[in-house]
Amino acid sequence: MDDVKLPYWIGGIAIALAGTALVRDAYIASVVNLIAIGALTAVSLRFVMLMGELNFATAAFVGIGAYTTGATLTILNWPFLLALLAGGAMAGLVSIVFGYITLRTKGPYFLLIGFAFTEAIRILYSKSAALGGTSGMVGIFPPMVLDGWMPTFTVAVAALLILALYALERSDFGKILTAIRDNENVARTVGLNILLVKIACFAAASVAAGMAGSLHAFANNVISPGDFSFLVAAFALAYVKVGGEGSIVGPLLGTALLVVLGSYALGLGGGEHIFYGAAIVVAVLLLPHGITGLVSGKRPQAGGGH
Repeated sequence: MDDVKLPYWIGGIAIALAGTALVRDAYIASVVNLIAIGALTAVSLRFVMLMGELNFATAAFVGIGAYTTGATLTILNWPFLLALLAGGAMAGLVSIVFGYITLRTKGPYFLLIGFAFTEAIRILYSKSAALGGTSGMVGIFPPMVLDGWMPTFTVAVAALLILALYALERSDFGKILTAIRDNENVARTVGLNILLVKIACFAAASVAAGMAGSLHAFANNVISPGDFSFLVAAFALAYVKVGGEGSIVGPLLGTALLVVLGSYALGLGGGEHIFYGAAIVVAVLLLPHGITGLVSGKRPQAGGGH
């Protein structure tokens, strides 16, 4: 499962796009959007795990992307594509500054800083009248040409970004990230600028997370601070763990499974969180290496045991 060839990626994307093009039911369309956006978020989180860090700031960058897109579209009246790209660009720029300051720390310290940053950004949204305060922002609509085609567009954009992260992982850059995760001191002795590599990795993942936020804004038309709490990263981590972190395919499978289960659980009322949580626990206990572990029979590699 680790070595997914490009033709299979192209074939899978083509099948996914053909399937979404046939979707006309509003509920199914919303589930498709959730899967695509959740998968992109999970893959971005896993990308940082390649260098051995668990990035709970992923939720903050999803929010930055969503709010940047919302503000540029509704306040500055930017065109659709420019507003969409602005979300990813802003998330990337903020991540460079954040990464330069925080990536000197490791492990639980980095995780806690990411958690605190997410909550600080969420509070900032709720206190900002220009961004709608606690009520959030409304009227974030895609152009009429995408009416009925938003799931297809969302899947296409998410697939391209996931493919880009996959290409980076399979490149020499991905091998450097693995070397840093395995032994940072040894990687430093061969002349690598560890901090610079980490910032580049973090920025690439944050651009993808920001784009996930932009797609979320357009898919839902409304955003609020509560949409971007640390639970976004927690769910993304669940998708990675259930699917399997040893392959980029793992987050895709985990997202599809848990989003579908979560959508079913919505009808259980107060039992929704119990059902969803139980599904995660059962999957992790029965599949300690994720769904992809059943196929490969290998232990997960990304994240170094997170």
